Amino acid sequence: MDKLLIEGGARLSGEISISGAKNAALPILCAALLTAEPVTFTNVPQLKDIGTLLHLLADMGVKVERNGDTVTLNAAVISNPVASYELVKTMRAAILVLGPLVARCGETKVSLPGGCAIGARPVDQHIKGLQAMGAEVSVEHGYVLAKSPRLRGARLFTDMVTVTGTENLMMAACLAEGVTVIENAAREPEVVDLANCLVSMGAQISGAGTDVIRIKGVDRLHGTTHRIMPDRIETGTYLCAAAVTAGDVRLLNTSSAYLDAVVDKLMDAGCEVISERNAIRITAPARLKAVSLRTSPYPAFPTDMQAQFMAINCVAEGSSIIRETIFENRYMHAVELQRLGANIKIDGSTAFVTGIERLQGATVMATDLRASASLVIAGLVAEGETTIERIYHLDRGYEKLEEKLAALGARVRRTS
Repeated sequence: MDKLLIEGGARLSGEISISGAKNAALPILCAALLTAEPVTFTNVPQLKDIGTLLHLLADMGVKVERNGDTVTLNAAVISNPVASYELVKTMRAAILVLGPLVARCGETKVSLPGGCAIGARPVDQHIKGLQAMGAEVSVEHGYVLAKSPRLRGARLFTDMVTVTGTENLMMAACLAEGVTVIENAAREPEVVDLANCLVSMGAQISGAGTDVIRIKGVDRLHGTTHRIMPDRIETGTYLCAAAVTAGDVRLLNTSSAYLDAVVDKLMDAGCEVISERNAIRITAPARLKAVSLRTSPYPAFPTDMQAQFMAINCVAEGSSIIRETIFENRYMHAVELQRLGANIKIDGSTAFVTGIERLQGATVMATDLRASASLVIAGLVAEGETTIERIYHLDRGYEKLEEKLAALGARVRRTS
């Protein structure tokens, strides 16, 4: 199993390019199931999760062609509308095939998903929505079974804001009979990117990016070409890496448009952040100021950036309070940061972090995708060498991480 070795103390500087957004690419790839015509997607990141999903689609009969960051899918024939446990167990986003398969094929069998162990993320909102649209849905032996000759438009209200739930129901509604209104919808930029892709395929969608999305069903969708948006969480992660090392870094092929909450916190910490049309430059002080934060659904501070900010707070001047409101088990990285010497106290959903002068290198274990990123950031400023084990989590969400960090001057290498 691969490990990442980081020799701390190097200041990051220079330029790197940001990849396409994993959390946008996954639902958009699933949208290919809604049409019998070929669809082409560009700026698709080369990640483990993307490879797993393409394998899953191929297993259903979809023709898959991949050339660098370009993927062409042809779902003219869906011979096997089943998502097996073996292909779904490592990736929660596989549940996103549920809505498109019911809408296109009339029935499907999808394994309950796996993924990061960061807390309960039930699919009951997906099921409730499909049932309201007329589908017969049951959960048997670890699989969601859904059937409907044709879904019907309905007024849907999710009990909680759910990104994948919003995406699943929006895709299903595109081929439903009549109008579907999703209330309490997720407002994330990735939802908007999916909606833009669906509209380019002939869907009739309005309100994406607000908490009420309206979809008028059509009889069929057609092929399209769509470019995946840049990854805002990868962008935020490299901004934190630059900040913690007193760096001067320019990130290309990205935008601060979806990162207001993150950029505001970095500026509060003492960084200068300059937004360009397709790039962001950050210049950080010798030592950051501690910043408190509270995670909430977009456009507030993203839960996927909480671990990275905990890492920079560990060596910032002063104390900070972090409140996690999205997932109940998303502080597993705190114990590993403590192994590096961090002063962190956890009380339920609240973390109290007191900054210290420097961390000390040690062997730590990644527990989930964003926790892995926090350990990398901490390792960049820890004294001596830090070894991060179980980095397969990183490969699920960060394309060529060690190569990009090395290009910025970090002393980092992968070893088996």
